[in-house]
Amino acid sequence: MRIAYVFLGAFLAIAQSAYAEVASPPVLAPLKRQAQAAELSAQFLSRYSYKPVPLDDALSARIMDGFIKSLDPDRMLFLQTDIDRFMADRSKIDDAIERKDLKIPFAIFNAYEQRVVERMNYARGLLKQSFDFSAQENYSVLRDKAPWPQSEAESNELWRKRVKSDWLRLKLGGKTDAAIRETLDKRYENTLERAYKFKSDDVFQSFMDAYSTSIDPHTDYFGAAASADFNVSMKLSLFGIGAVLQERDDYTTIRELVPGGPAQLSGKLAVGDRITGVGQGKDGAIKEVVGTRLDEVVQMIRGKKGSVVRLDILPADAGADGTHRVINLVRDKISLDKQAARKTVLSVKAGDATRKIGIITLPVFYEDFEAKRKGDQDYKSASRDVAKLLDELKQEKVDSVLIDLRNNGGGSLDEAIDLTGLFIGNGPVVQQRGSDGKIEVKSAELAAPVWTGPMGVLINRGSASASEIFAAAIQDYGRGVIVGEPSFGKGTVQTVVDLDQIVRNSKPEFGELKVTIAQFFRVNGGTTQLHGVTPDISLPGLSDPTSFGETSYDNALPWAEIKPANYTPADTEATLLPTLQSRHDARVKSDPDYQRLLQDIADLKAQREKGVISLNEAERRKEATAREKRFKDRAQAGDGEDLGDDGLEAGERSLSADIAIENARKNAKDVLLDETVAILADEADLRQGVLKAATKESGNTNGK
Repeated sequence: MRIAYVFLGAFLAIAQSAYAEVASPPVLAPLKRQAQAAELSAQFLSRYSYKPVPLDDALSARIMDGFIKSLDPDRMLFLQTDIDRFMADRSKIDDAIERKDLKIPFAIFNAYEQRVVERMNYARGLLKQSFDFSAQENYSVLRDKAPWPQSEAESNELWRKRVKSDWLRLKLGGKTDAAIRETLDKRYENTLERAYKFKSDDVFQSFMDAYSTSIDPHTDYFGAAASADFNVSMKLSLFGIGAVLQERDDYTTIRELVPGGPAQLSGKLAVGDRITGVGQGKDGAIKEVVGTRLDEVVQMIRGKKGSVVRLDILPADAGADGTHRVINLVRDKISLDKQAARKTVLSVKAGDATRKIGIITLPVFYEDFEAKRKGDQDYKSASRDVAKLLDELKQEKVDSVLIDLRNNGGGSLDEAIDLTGLFIGNGPVVQQRGSDGKIEVKSAELAAPVWTGPMGVLINRGSASASEIFAAAIQDYGRGVIVGEPSFGKGTVQTVVDLDQIVRNSKPEFGELKVTIAQFFRVNGGTTQLHGVTPDISLPGLSDPTSFGETSYDNALPWAEIKPANYTPADTEATLLPTLQSRHDARVKSDPDYQRLLQDIADLKAQREKGVISLNEAERRKEATAREKRFKDRAQAGDGEDLGDDGLEAGERSLSADIAIENARKNAKDVLLDETVAILADEADLRQGVLKAATKESGNTNGK
């Protein structure tokens, strides 16, 4: 242990004198199980990945770079002298992992904690002064490739501009100097306090994230807690109280009550109530949780179905010294319905008819693997839920169905295949090539499709993996029209490996690996990797392809092509597309909402490329006035309200204000969805025209 402290000291002996009055954050050290997990992960990743990457000096350098970037992405914390010191060990991480020695990443993280403490205390000190907003100064908001500060003085100047920028945003939002000072002081204090709450597992998770993504962008490591969260997201269920929780001012606060959950049914809890203590069982001692990390409180509240959890509650309307109450709740299975498939129906004019379009929104391709394995006949899955919704839409006599996969990052491959089957019935959906080069064709096996009418898929840059498999299959079969942005471009297959099972460990210690084992190929032979799915009809998007999507990764697998699968595409969509495109072009040209969206996207792109903001109040007010006028004109045209920029961050407003803003955003006009619905209405109209023409032709032939 003494050697470790000598090693750490080399990194922590940085500018201590100026901050001698501030307590240093805890010095974190690696645990034996973490070193074992890292070494075990290295053995697996270097042998069994789709494209195995040896743990050598080159990979060591990538891990180091990735780890430092994850800690200081904007290069606002470390000094160049810190980086120089870290780089001396840049090629040693591989040897250290093999020796089961994690002192290098822990030393870097401890230096990071110290820098956070220093910078936050410096930022808080700046709040005592006044800023000159008449000066002509700019602040760079794009610093990911900027040089690290060369000295403490240079870092101080950087942070002076950062604090000045934060202050100006709040001032433009209408806050008084006193309110600004209080808000920013609390903001920086919260960041400071988090530095004292880090634990050894946090360091290890960050380091393993850097290691795993150095192999390829979609290889991941899950510690025990992260593994549990991943499994919950796939099952869409857990045993708990049915409440969405949020950390606010050191309190675990109830953000939302899940309808039908124990918390809502009890009638004893309300939004805004604060959980100050948690006890297990009817008589278990209550442990205070004020100031405790949210993830730890969540773990305490979760438990076995039917068991009792006791909560010490400080009501939403009570002061800090108000009267508490203790309630008992029985844990039950909670369905996370927000992530489940849901439907709406919109009516739109197309030609001389009004068309009803059924919209199914699917946020993730979920499947309760465990319930399915156990033979539960009613297990939760995306394709099962969508099949039920399609039956309901048939009853409502919709003319077309839209599957909205925007920001659906994927999930279960089986669910993507089964979902495709709902629209094509039986046939190949995706091809998969393993590391051995063997190709397996995976098919849908429904006797007949559930929906045979017109349909479409709406995608954006956030549609990835399973979403791309589904959209690509629908496109290759000519089954429906694909609308939106080019998708993410993730064409690789991952599997989850339990490291404890590999070594026959009786208790969970080492975590899990999500490892890339294969690559997806479309039934037409191409891959969704890198290029993604190109829509039949393109819509604009707000995302930046240089920073979001497969093309933004420097170690992404290249695009490739294999032989097409044996499938029979329809040509109906191809014949309709030119007309659909021309109708779309004509419609959006005269749609003020669509044109305003294009203007917003252009403004955002220009702002991104500019990379700097002015710290001159007059200039910023001029920009704000122009923005307010634009939104005022929109409001008068019935296009919602301007939410503005109040300068506050998440958790700094009152809970009711936060919820009101979220609801306003949810209720804002969805221009892209409206246009997609119009496209599908056109498609239904054109298909009916084709059907009538074919029927008429058939009748003429029979008449002859």
